[in-house]
Amino acid sequence: MPDIFSVIADGTRRDLLKVLLDAHVSADSATGDVSVGEMVTALGLSQPTVSKHLRVLRDAGLVHVREVGQHRYYGIETVPLETVEDWLIPFLGAGAADELDGVASGAFAAWAGVAMPAPIRRAAENLPDAGDVGSTLGRAVADAQHRASSALHDAQSALDERVIEPVRKRLGR
Repeated sequence: MPDIFSVIADGTRRDLLKVLLDAHVSADSATGDVSVGEMVTALGLSQPTVSKHLRVLRDAGLVHVREVGQHRYYGIETVPLETVEDWLIPFLGAGAADELDGVASGAFAAWAGVAMPAPIRRAAENLPDAGDVGSTLGRAVADAQHRASSALHDAQSALDERVIEPVRKRLGR
């Protein structure tokens, strides 16, 4: 299996993944699958180029293919991207504790119906669609929750390593 980082390093493959992700989360799509022709049209690329990159994505396990007659429909497989996420998390978590208070309180304010903090309100004003506001806010809250969970996990690991294990060794357990 090819290295996932080298697979997603190519901009065309990232564009294909974005098209597939949009279809995957779209309420308009029953299966979340996209035909090669639809991807050709969406990205303005030739069919051989799209097919070549889809083969690389398929070999990496990032997409699945469904054949219906002469047509091939592709869908995204997100599980392999967890490798990328796991690698990125330590970089994204730097300074997360400082950011968490602002994001969490903003999310609570929005949920509770009180005035939203200025940064969130400004972000919402720059978005063309109310759905974008919810999506952006939801993403920010999910990211903050993930960073908080990671920080707690890291703190627990550090506590075990620096306190619990040395005490166990001294007590002979």
